[in-house]
Amino acid sequence: MLQEVPTPTLRESRTVVLETERLVLRQPTLADVKAIAAVVADKRVSMNLRRVPHPYTLDDATTFVTTIANAIDTVFLIERERTAVGLVGISWEDENAPELGYCLGVDHWGKGYATEAARAVIDYAFEEFAIERLISGARVLNPASRHVLEKCGFQWTGVELHRFLALGSSTPVDCFKLDRAVWASIKSWRNSMRRGA
Repeated sequence: MLQEVPTPTLRESRTVVLETERLVLRQPTLADVKAIAAVVADKRVSMNLRRVPHPYTLDDATTFVTTIANAIDTVFLIERERTAVGLVGISWEDENAPELGYCLGVDHWGKGYATEAARAVIDYAFEEFAIERLISGARVLNPASRHVLEKCGFQWTGVELHRFLALGSSTPVDCFKLDRAVWASIKSWRNSMRRGA
């Protein structure tokens, strides 16, 4: 049975770990602060994320980890062979339009990790929660991120201006949606495995 949109009580009561062919996705902890800062501090990463400043410090990473521990957002640290390679998650800020977001460290670009991690989280969101669609976006100047969304079945819905903290300004963003029916009809990628932590 599908759950309603998560509440803080639900999120606090369970920790989920997702495993794909090459990756492990788990909730970030304070032990991951340095690894998160190393990924996000690179301007090539932060300039493509709406909600992070640049420079991105250890204090920013600490605040992020402590905030998500008590938030309804679903955030996973992406690990490859016990090394943090990025982050992926769902923002439930608008419960009618949960939003997929992700980032990878520059050294891990171009290896298919973003698509693999995004698919695992998409499956988790549609299988666990009574949602009809996910949304996402990518800067117009970030074709690699748009390509990830397209490989996951997202459909382009238009261009909007969004404010990016790291840029200190607004910039055009390609907006996408993935409806449950589309996800169900194209889901041919390998299932991720789920286990309680």
